[in-house]
Amino acid sequence: MSTQAHAAQPALTLTLFSPSGVVQRAPLVRQAARRLGALGFDVTIDEAALARCQRFAGDDETRLAAIHRIANAAPRVAMATRGGYGLTRLLDRIDWRRLARSVARGTMWLGHSDFTALHCALHAHTGAAAWAGPMALGQFARSDAEGGVDEVSAGCLGEAARGELEAIGFRTEAGFDGLARRGLLWGGNLAMLCSLVGTRHFPRAEQVKGGILYLEDVNEHPYRIERSLLQLVQAGIVTTQRALLLGHFTNYKPVPADRGYGLRSVIERVRAATKVPVLTGLPFGHVPMLVTLPFGRRAELLVDGRDAYVAWGH
Repeated sequence: MSTQAHAAQPALTLTLFSPSGVVQRAPLVRQAARRLGALGFDVTIDEAALARCQRFAGDDETRLAAIHRIANAAPRVAMATRGGYGLTRLLDRIDWRRLARSVARGTMWLGHSDFTALHCALHAHTGAAAWAGPMALGQFARSDAEGGVDEVSAGCLGEAARGELEAIGFRTEAGFDGLARRGLLWGGNLAMLCSLVGTRHFPRAEQVKGGILYLEDVNEHPYRIERSLLQLVQAGIVTTQRALLLGHFTNYKPVPADRGYGLRSVIERVRAATKVPVLTGLPFGHVPMLVTLPFGRRAELLVDGRDAYVAWGH
């Protein structure tokens, strides 16, 4: 479907596609498309976005063809409808040069969760940058009773698509006043990053050394989060970064055996394992309100009191 953009400026083309998990409720994709249209986007739903094959949004051939089709069309924004699982199956077969050419033509490959696999591999194979941020179902399909569309999520996306977003800010813990770091901004879903370590689809050490790494996850108990974070420490990935930014880690259930162990315990353990500054509070993850962040752009982190700023400019 297409929606007329605001007359004040040219339409920003946006294609919704499903490279991973199956869309359970098709009307929600159409609702997201209408809401994105109201924000000024000329929205197209890819022909295979609602395909189904087992737990996937179509079989591997269908989803691979959709990615290449969108790369050829090079819309301003290529937004995943949802995460789930499925991109790992495609990484060996995606034409990364074709995607890089779409980036050179202005396409923002946008999503989070399982989409982190595409971000990592695109940068590993071509050095091209992408964008971590909202997806159709998570941020633009919620009912009004559920809170509708978050203004920050929508605002960040719009500014990024117009080439106006140069920085984001958030409140972090005390103790980092005056911190200043520069490096490659990259990251995404913790479980997806860990799953790619040691493969050719993970960015090479020289690509991300001295970077600013951001992480989030969902449905993972704190001990699993700690295990994954320590894997990145012990693999020498975190230890080569200038800073680690932690977003939201949501939808886990404490168990009696925890005896007080939780996310705070995880953060303290990771800080004890590395000298790299570990900041919390980044508004990013499986939550209604999340910022849009580059993956693969040079950035600067500055902390003033408890106010943290990440800026990348143009």
